[in-house]
Amino acid sequence: MGHSNGGCTERNVPCTLGAMASRINVTLDSEHSEKLSRLAERMHIQEGSLAKSLLSTALDGADPDAAHIVQLLDGIPGAYERTQEGIAQARRGEGVSLDDLA
Repeated sequence: MGHSNGGCTERNVPCTLGAMASRINVTLDSEHSEKLSRLAERMHIQEGSLAKSLLSTALDGADPDAAHIVQLLDGIPGAYERTQEGIAQARRGEGVSLDDLA
């Protein structure tokens, strides 16, 4: 489940959300991974169950107003840079066509 990345441990936590379930993978940095592990151990539940509950609660509290979405996105470290890199990759023809995903 975890893997080493440049000296820090990251963990992918699979979560299944909602009645029309979709599965997502969330990668946590070492600090948050350890915190999730400690909380799950204390609560005697699996990390994935706790992650699902925490993410669901955060999503329920998220304000869909555009101004708040911008604030939320601005709070994600490196999000702008990753977006710009994704745009550059698409312009270079790298990636997968949406038609190929179906």
